[in-house]
Amino acid sequence: MQTVAERAFTSRPTLQRVERGDSGVGMGIYAAVVNALGLLDRLAAVTSPREDEVGLALAEEDLPQRAGEWAGRKRERNEG
Repeated sequence: MQTVAERAFTSRPTLQRVERGDSGVGMGIYAAVVNALGLLDRLAAVTSPREDEVGLALAEEDLPQRAGEWAGRKRERNEG
């Protein structure tokens, strides 16, 4: 763990926060850790919106089935 922290130019406690998925850790630190682990070439695939199955499913749920539904959803958001 100490070696990875050193290679990522960060502290061991910060690396532990990364391992826990702490959202308070900056993306630069996450990228440095990924690089320290030798996985930087895979970072683009991991962060690609096209590879985000959950995000794609949520976006698809939000799509209207008919054009009239979209206008109704827009009104609901503006009113709510």
